[in-house]
Amino acid sequence: MSKQVVVVEYSDLKNDADLSDKILEAWGDGGLGIIAIRGVPDWLQTYSAALRLSHSLAHLPENTLKALEDEGSLYNAGWSHGKEKLGDKPDFAKGSFYFNPLTDLPGSEDDRQKFPWAMPRNRWPSELPELEDALKKLGCTMHEAVSNLARHVDRCMEPLVPGYAAELGRVVRDTEKCKGRLLYYFPPGAAAPAPASAPPAKTQVQEDGWIGWHNDSGFFTALTPDLFVDDATGEVIDKPDPEAGLWVVTRDGTAAHVDIPRDCMCVQVGECTQVVSGGWLVATPHCVRGCRPALTGGRQVARVSCPCFIDTHPTFPLTMPEGSQREAVLARGLSTKVPPLGDRWTHDGQTFGDFLGESFQRYYDWATTAAP
Repeated sequence: MSKQVVVVEYSDLKNDADLSDKILEAWGDGGLGIIAIRGVPDWLQTYSAALRLSHSLAHLPENTLKALEDEGSLYNAGWSHGKEKLGDKPDFAKGSFYFNPLTDLPGSEDDRQKFPWAMPRNRWPSELPELEDALKKLGCTMHEAVSNLARHVDRCMEPLVPGYAAELGRVVRDTEKCKGRLLYYFPPGAAAPAPASAPPAKTQVQEDGWIGWHNDSGFFTALTPDLFVDDATGEVIDKPDPEAGLWVVTRDGTAAHVDIPRDCMCVQVGECTQVVSGGWLVATPHCVRGCRPALTGGRQVARVSCPCFIDTHPTFPLTMPEGSQREAVLARGLSTKVPPLGDRWTHDGQTFGDFLGESFQRYYDWATTAAP
């Protein structure tokens, strides 16, 4: 059975209603880890227009997609397929198109040289000119809503947590570290357009076959509802498998399926927010499960979604509120499905950029040494 998420109204975000109870219900130690925002202006049209383009993008000629790759950013801009790894094997289950919705040229020249993975230049396909406007509109809509929600996080934390000083509302509003990821999940068992050297696709659906279990490492992740499409035609179809899509680890350690309401934008917090809130707000392990072929009626069914990762500058210090205890921060949200936070957040004041580097390496080590 799918779990229900906490819902807040966009008008309440804008009108400064007191949302502290909702924030703690959703993101606190007993919450599911997701807040849904209802009433975002033109939301359904905005995300639908962007997500429907993912099929066309993923099926562009291989040489066109190759030209959209950006090795210098570690494939954090433009197209990426088979560049990330599941364990020690290339991940061909999905294709990703990374973009910054706020600016084509984020940060300073020095920032882009020091942090090429965090602040890369955008790459847009000339063969699909409508993609740029659609994704920028989607990402800016998500950034604006999350900026308002982050103000409410500050209002919730300031009276509750002595020494809280993260100013997330201001930081999120002013950031240029904003990464959208238009995702096309190829059908499980389908022959995705991978290089000839790619291993044969499996026909069975594993628990986390589309995206493995992980915590978001940053501050806030905005999520669209997903779309399911016929991979052969691009036609949007009803979800054929009720268990396909987003799964989370509940606070009691069990896995639960989550359906994002079609008229809502959802927001998760990452581990950085867990740190700067002193553990009051908790990151949630989550994964994405594919459609079981037996339920697709013979169709090759793909999934489309677009998270947007809204973070700080890489030099931002991950500092607990004064008086908080490291052990208390690390004890929240423990799960056997993800590497322990304490192995990656190595010390108070560690920069966001260094923390991400530690996390990338630790997830790689975790996946390659996990038992089959």
